[in-house]
Amino acid sequence: MRSQGQVRFIKISSRMQMGAAAAAAVLALGWAGSMGVMAWNNYVAESSIASFQAEKARVASTQERLKAYGDNIDSVVEDLKARQETLDALVEMLPEDIQAVDTNVTDSREEAAETVEKVGAYFPQARGLAEVEARQLAFVENMTRYADWRAARAERALRMLNLDPQAMERATRDDVQAAMGGPLEILATTADGSLDPRFERLGLSLARMSALELALDGVPQIAPAADQRITSAFGYRRDPFTRRAAMHSGIDFKGPLGSPIYAAAMGQVSFAGWKSGYGKCVEISHPNGMMTRYAHLSRIDVAVGQSIDAGETLGGLGSTGRSTGPHLHFEVRINGRAVNPRPFLEAAPDVLKEARGSNAIRSNSPRTRD
Repeated sequence: MRSQGQVRFIKISSRMQMGAAAAAAVLALGWAGSMGVMAWNNYVAESSIASFQAEKARVASTQERLKAYGDNIDSVVEDLKARQETLDALVEMLPEDIQAVDTNVTDSREEAAETVEKVGAYFPQARGLAEVEARQLAFVENMTRYADWRAARAERALRMLNLDPQAMERATRDDVQAAMGGPLEILATTADGSLDPRFERLGLSLARMSALELALDGVPQIAPAADQRITSAFGYRRDPFTRRAAMHSGIDFKGPLGSPIYAAAMGQVSFAGWKSGYGKCVEISHPNGMMTRYAHLSRIDVAVGQSIDAGETLGGLGSTGRSTGPHLHFEVRINGRAVNPRPFLEAAPDVLKEARGSNAIRSNSPRTRD
């Protein structure tokens, strides 16, 4: 150590070195153990939920349905009406080419066919009702398989983009609940007010599918500048003002002054104004917990709270704030941490095109651009 022109030496004994190494090893083992416990708890929780859903969604036996028809046929009629109202609402959401796949979903076809035969034998006047019930349950189970397949497809797409599907799903659910919206919540109840387990299973599958696909929509997927030339990459660089090494938390696009700046993904404007260092700046919060920032703008065309579609114009390219010339500084942050935007912009278009396919769910009230 050099201090006031004198050089001093500090000797660390072997015992001290071994002690420090042991302490570091204990800390590392403790950290690994805590992470392992957290992972195990998550696994147990997910397994418990899956087991609970499987048990709740069991197929009603023929004898149970036969007893229901015999005890009170009016009650059965009310049950079928309630189910049909849910199905009518679902039909409006379905894609043109619904695709069913095999997942962990109940299959009532054999039990339903037996129910139809026995109801027809004991209560001939109710055979038609039993057939309607069988068709309804087949549709619900088919739709549940389809929703599970769509959710799995969205999950794979998020993993391909090196994103955590569970974290994205949780963030999206929180965002949706905070906005008092969310997936379809119309579920069929029976005449006594209880919830049909197969409809409950369908509701859970639709909710998960909706959250994961909404998370995909919030991934940066469109180049934010009309001119896509990148003049400064993400990471450490020589600061243009101090000439010292500094972290550059985004990427820069050079372009003509006033040229349009686009939203990289759908979301909501959370900031629009002047921010120190960034000049005129727009920030968009996306439903999956991501945030994109567009800085050094010459003008701002949006307002806080405004809903934004991917590709919508946010303002004009400029040189306001700490800038050496006209360019867009573009950032992507996940839970406040800056990440490199370039992999998203390069990979997301192809990944999302494959994930969405041609069978996106139809919406009765599409959002229009502001």
